[in-house]
Amino acid sequence: MTDEFSPEGVGRLVEPDRVHRDLYTDPAVYAAEQMRLWTRAWVYVGHESQVPAVGDYYTTEIAGQSLVLLRKSPDEVVVLMNRCAHKGSQLVHERQGNCGKVLRCPYHAWTYRLDGSLLSIPLKNDYEGTNLAACPSGKGLSSPGGFMNYKGFVFVRISEDGLDFATYFGEVLATLDNMVARAPDGQLSVLGPPLRNRIACNWKLYLENVNDTVHPISTHESAASAAKQVAETVPEGADTVLAMEQLLPFGAGYSFYSEMGARVLPHGHSVLGTKFSIHTGYAPLPDYQQELEALHGKEDAQRILQFSPQNTVLYPSLAAKASPMILRVVRPLAVNETLIEIWAFAPRTAPARLRQRAASYARLVFSPMSVVAHDDVHLFESQQRGLLCDGNEWLSLHRGYRDGEIEAGAASMDSGNNEWVIRNQHRGWLNLMGDAA
Repeated sequence: MTDEFSPEGVGRLVEPDRVHRDLYTDPAVYAAEQMRLWTRAWVYVGHESQVPAVGDYYTTEIAGQSLVLLRKSPDEVVVLMNRCAHKGSQLVHERQGNCGKVLRCPYHAWTYRLDGSLLSIPLKNDYEGTNLAACPSGKGLSSPGGFMNYKGFVFVRISEDGLDFATYFGEVLATLDNMVARAPDGQLSVLGPPLRNRIACNWKLYLENVNDTVHPISTHESAASAAKQVAETVPEGADTVLAMEQLLPFGAGYSFYSEMGARVLPHGHSVLGTKFSIHTGYAPLPDYQQELEALHGKEDAQRILQFSPQNTVLYPSLAAKASPMILRVVRPLAVNETLIEIWAFAPRTAPARLRQRAASYARLVFSPMSVVAHDDVHLFESQQRGLLCDGNEWLSLHRGYRDGEIEAGAASMDSGNNEWVIRNQHRGWLNLMGDAA
């Protein structure tokens, strides 16, 4: 692709009902995404419960930028560039830890307050009469172009250029609102460290699959069949085995998914399972429900608990489930390599069964060696290799397409099998890459 940084160049790769394989295989396209899409989108960094104590930090990388999520006070977290203002050394090198009361560069011992401002430098007198105070090096650590702590969920926009947070996400934030509303005290916590899966495929292949309702019937046939066989041996009236509760719905047929409903939103966001999902039939927890009813009122509590989408995509970095509370974080590493982080959440005062559901679902479905993810990963990597074959250069996204879809903007549909939710991701891609289509 010779004009990879022009809107015209990227626009030729996405048609209304199909996309070109270069989206997934061309290193130049990937480089352009890193420069434009991943810097101008609002990207998920982490949750404030990952850094509970003052001085706690968590590091990640977005679009080649090393970032630090840092607890600067009991009530506030910040995100800073992990780069000393002096000569660029990374300030912290572990994935997570505690830096104490200050950030101290290991190279020349420049120190910074936890808000990023410069605290002290060795040989301070030697800088008198120089221009240090007037240049960026004398002003402390850099921050991303945009920062938002949304009810504990922390996002950044690397670039100064881009939409504000509320405009960019709009109504898709309702899923995060729902997760918080499920906490009797309004506080969520991560359930330990995440599961990490490094997959040899382009990040868009993974994110498309989040909204693909047709694949479970064939891809996960063995997992659903095994769960069904076990279920047949459980005595009638016995407590529901958690693994069966979570795996049996994978055997639902095409008609189940076709009736669950979906909603597409601007900028690539979507909600799959607006009516119901494979999570809707979980056994009730009466004591927990009564606690929410006391907090929200009976009608609102029921509404909160009934909203259990299959997947909500906060494009491009996040796929969320409200019940069980799971976040899948997408971190591109190369044109053909993606890191997926699986974070399980629960209300801070959650009953044990609720915590178990989230932790169990993460292990059963998303662990690299789970009976579900093992199938998915095999096919993601198979797609990546297959797209290099000669012949047809296009991927079909025709299912459910109708003229006028592009102009519809936000729209609801009855069928969860409509590939509109996937086509919508590629329109979000075009917008972020600079094409107005």
